[in-house]
Amino acid sequence: MRWGASVGDGRTFVAIGDSFVEGLDDWRPDGTPRGWADRVAERLAVDEPGLRYANLAVRGKVLDQIVDDQLPVAERLRPDLVAFCAGGNDIIRVSCDTDDLARRFDAALGRITATGARVLVFTGFDLGRMHPVIRRLRGRVACYNELMRASAERHGSTVVDLWGMAPLADPRVWGTDRLHLTADGHRRVALRVLECLGEPVADDWREPLPEAAPAPWRARQIDDLRWMREWVLPYVRNRVRGRQTGDGFLPKRPEPLPLEQPLRN
Repeated sequence: MRWGASVGDGRTFVAIGDSFVEGLDDWRPDGTPRGWADRVAERLAVDEPGLRYANLAVRGKVLDQIVDDQLPVAERLRPDLVAFCAGGNDIIRVSCDTDDLARRFDAALGRITATGARVLVFTGFDLGRMHPVIRRLRGRVACYNELMRASAERHGSTVVDLWGMAPLADPRVWGTDRLHLTADGHRRVALRVLECLGEPVADDWREPLPEAAPAPWRARQIDDLRWMREWVLPYVRNRVRGRQTGDGFLPKRPEPLPLEQPLRN
């Protein structure tokens, strides 16, 4: 079903979630994150200049924090379109209970759909080709995806299938931390979202990446060690100390405002 033409003085699009929604590793020249949600809003604003867009997402947030801090704001804004992605930071925790996480996600989704908005939810990525440290979570993510799909069907929400996006299995669309998409990865997700909304786009997210020779074994080992030193160990230290990557950060677009100079792609 297409997002369609506005019937009023402009509609409101609100995005809530974590770093994936905030847009980390897709940086603007001024150092702020752009990301797929901004790209979607920019494209929608081409046909609807009065579109108002808020992005309440904050990096590192778990589901309960998103529900406590962002969901009430989204409800108050009475949006026409909501992008809701949560649970990724819960899944990577050893103590995560996937069934309980899915129940809480379902309750949150029920609140969002009660606003009357069209709601987009997102599966987790297929981690099958990632580093073994990350790949071990693949089964848990797959289970959460199925429970999330059931929730979306119950509440009449649209599922954006990230698991089935083959180009996202290529390490080249992931940043140096191997957890956040590059600009090209975010661009492809934006195209997938627009496709789910029935919006015409010039490019195809399915376009394969150029052929590339695999890196030599030694280079891969050095890169793995660098990744463990620069990203994994600091993450573990912060968890032990009770810190989160989002501590001290605020939403980048807390109010639903029109976009200036909307871009086409």
